[in-house]
Amino acid sequence: MNPQDKASKPRVVLLGTGGTIAGSGTAGAAAGAGSAAYQSAVVGVQDLIAGVPGLNALAQLRAEQIFQIDSADFTDGHLLLLARRVAALCARDDVDAVVITHGTDTMEESAYFLHLTVPTDKPIVLTGAMRPGTALAADGPANLLHAVAVAAHPGSAGRGVLVVMNEEIYSGRDVAKVHSLRMDAFASPHGALGLVVEGAPRWYRRVERAHGPRSEFDIARLDALPLVGLVASHGNMRAEIYDSWAALGARAIVHAGFGGGTVPDYLKAPLAGLRARGVLLVRCSRTGAGPVVRNASIDDDAHGWVAADDQNPPRARLLAALALTRSSDPAAVQAVFLRC
Repeated sequence: MNPQDKASKPRVVLLGTGGTIAGSGTAGAAAGAGSAAYQSAVVGVQDLIAGVPGLNALAQLRAEQIFQIDSADFTDGHLLLLARRVAALCARDDVDAVVITHGTDTMEESAYFLHLTVPTDKPIVLTGAMRPGTALAADGPANLLHAVAVAAHPGSAGRGVLVVMNEEIYSGRDVAKVHSLRMDAFASPHGALGLVVEGAPRWYRRVERAHGPRSEFDIARLDALPLVGLVASHGNMRAEIYDSWAALGARAIVHAGFGGGTVPDYLKAPLAGLRARGVLLVRCSRTGAGPVVRNASIDDDAHGWVAADDQNPPRARLLAALALTRSSDPAAVQAVFLRC
């Protein structure tokens, strides 16, 4: 290889966190199957790179194993550590982009957190797999190849954190896992930002809400996240669940309500009591798509509640936690949900 060609390639750091993309079929699983019976997070990031011919032709790669866990085991502590490392890498002059291999179960949460807290316009791309590497037609190698291709492309800068799966490019602001097994498991109610076509990104839209350097949240100023609970709606709900979160010290509770974030009449008085004790309620929809409109079917002003706009329950939890690091005033938190 010509040394000048190597010097001209984008310098990409690949951070491994584990997940299915680093998984392997369990002993006794049917040969060539293994799409459900496998052990997560057993393959190192260097071995992932070695298993994808063509990666080194796209970029100068450097790999780090920051975690080796199932993404279901991610905590807020892991999110803070990940964001600090990504921010530190992006601040370096010898790093042009960061790719993160991640389990799919909580990929959307990590992507959104990084989208809001890492103050850079350098590409940050997350990818993973729905099938372990030992499965028939494993999707991890192609996803990793496409993620590096997107990260290395100059047109990816300034678009916020991206998730690349199944040849689709999504924004970390609104992507979600919407299927338990299929390879086209990720989607957004607003659609993909673009596609990977013939090995390169092809763009169709941008995200208008604040992110990266234009976000008001910077990981450098975050030592910890306040506790925020989440309760999913169903018939015959119990107020004691909300009381339990409050007893644990939750400063806010995300209510994943029916339809447009509905709160049943029998919960309104107990939740008003929690608000009187300083616990904020954030109304979102359990449907996973569509905005929750403030002061529509419920008088949010009178209750001192917050409407989550179009954020789904997991992302509403993170945004509420970030907003509470700045203010506990319901109006201020509401304004954050309309900006981010």
